[in-house]
Amino acid sequence: MKPNYTYPLDLDWTKDEMIAVTTFYTQVEDAYERGVNRENLLAAYSGFKQVVPDKATEKQYDREFAELTDYSTYRTVQAARKAAPGSTVRMKPVN
Repeated sequence: MKPNYTYPLDLDWTKDEMIAVTTFYTQVEDAYERGVNRENLLAAYSGFKQVVPDKATEKQYDREFAELTDYSTYRTVQAARKAAPGSTVRMKPVN
């Protein structure tokens, strides 16, 4: 992870929407750094999708997040979907 960055957020979002998106980003970071519960990650992704429902905007935020952190939200969600229920999702950095 790169030090000293801020999450890509839209300043027009409400406080609750920012919390939902930040929660998802935190789950993705944790998947790379120590592992996260699959269900918690997918629940956070569901909250993220309530705020960012369209794929094009989701891809834009994934690119921005990856540039800042070297972590992929897309790869993490794909891994969680393939993982067994109740399992821990652990990602390996691309670099």
